[in-house]
Amino acid sequence: MTSPHTVRPYQSYVYAYPHKTAYRPLTGHPVGRPALRELWAGERKDALSLYLHIPFCEVRCGFCNLFTRIGAPDELTTRYLDALDRQATAVREALGDDEPVRFAATAFGGGTPTFLTAAELERLCDIAEKRMGADLRSVPLSVETSPSTATTDRLAVLADRGTTRISIGVQSFVDAEARAAVRPQRRADVEAALGRIRDARIPVLNIDLIYGIDGQTEISWRSSLDAALAWLPEELYLYPLYVRPLTGLGRLGDEAAADEAWDNERLRLYRAGREHLLAHGYEQVSMRMFRRADAPQQGPADYACQTDGMIGLGCGARSYTSRLHYSFDYAVEMREVRAIIDSYTATEDFSRAEVGRYVDGDEARRRHLLQSLLQAEGLQLAEYRERFGTAPGDDFPGELDRFEARGWLDGSAVASGLLRLSPEGLAHSDALGPELFSPAVRAAMAAYEPK
Repeated sequence: MTSPHTVRPYQSYVYAYPHKTAYRPLTGHPVGRPALRELWAGERKDALSLYLHIPFCEVRCGFCNLFTRIGAPDELTTRYLDALDRQATAVREALGDDEPVRFAATAFGGGTPTFLTAAELERLCDIAEKRMGADLRSVPLSVETSPSTATTDRLAVLADRGTTRISIGVQSFVDAEARAAVRPQRRADVEAALGRIRDARIPVLNIDLIYGIDGQTEISWRSSLDAALAWLPEELYLYPLYVRPLTGLGRLGDEAAADEAWDNERLRLYRAGREHLLAHGYEQVSMRMFRRADAPQQGPADYACQTDGMIGLGCGARSYTSRLHYSFDYAVEMREVRAIIDSYTATEDFSRAEVGRYVDGDEARRRHLLQSLLQAEGLQLAEYRERFGTAPGDDFPGELDRFEARGWLDGSAVASGLLRLSPEGLAHSDALGPELFSPAVRAAMAAYEPK
């Protein structure tokens, strides 16, 4: 058997497929960019996901390559919400009323949605409800926050409008490690924010932590885990540190990213964190996500990202139909991000898709396999066959044979009708995911010029 350590474990965090660096301007349509009304005609709309993106943060962390900018001068948040309102109106009109339109899940992300004031958060909720028709009090609503913006007045708005989950990026409870990750914060401020979140009585608290920070040890990693566990969070996400181009840490050099010893250190810390959480009554949902065994289930019963559509509002959000994934332009470098946000706020016509990539045929199979396999529960073989008329082994024999040879597949799961990763496979999710990218997507990502 080939040792799994012959493959570098930390290649790319795959949270959606294809990545936005594979998107291109949608100029091949007969009359220019495709109209949203055409794209959504004939699509199922009874179990959609709604995502609203706020591209503002008070600081930009050294590891962050998300689409966001620092601060919002000259009433930029007002102009952004105005544009978001215009986009929501155009999108809802494009969805039409010929068949029921229902949102089964909602989320506010970024950036940091709680960068907005309490009054602006009220308006954000109004856009979701009054423009899009989402019933925020009857479906799961997840909102991201930060220690400095999780204020009592903002949390009160979110709780009152039906927020069921709040996710806070702590990354480390050790002040020196937070500074090393270029995330200036004090533990006392983090603890105060967590207290305010618990006081708001939002049902699910998620805490994000990062391993692999310069100077971090297994002892200090355990200390951060225990500090998080003291708050009895319903969910915990454990992220490996990545050093990416155009980020704060990336500009310091990429020697660490090419260091095999760092890979081994991150794997060691991941395993220590995983075992610690399992021993404290948490269940592993994916490589990154752990849920307390007695926590309320947050996922909607009738929405699956592999098969159902998504509406993304905001210049950093993406939308999915059954055939096309689309968004706006993508950047990491601050000047480029600012230019895209300025262009978005000046846009009057949101009736057409800007940039994207068609995902059908082989790509749809790859996406379904990838996004199912990276979950600890695995892929339902019968569901795959019902949708595509084939088996994963028929469509991707080479990839699955390699995964099996490396010990990444759970051979005992087949008897239960599942294709599922082994614990070692979950640990190597960031190597396994990229191996399922198609040659065409790989080529598009390689040709993308970072900006």
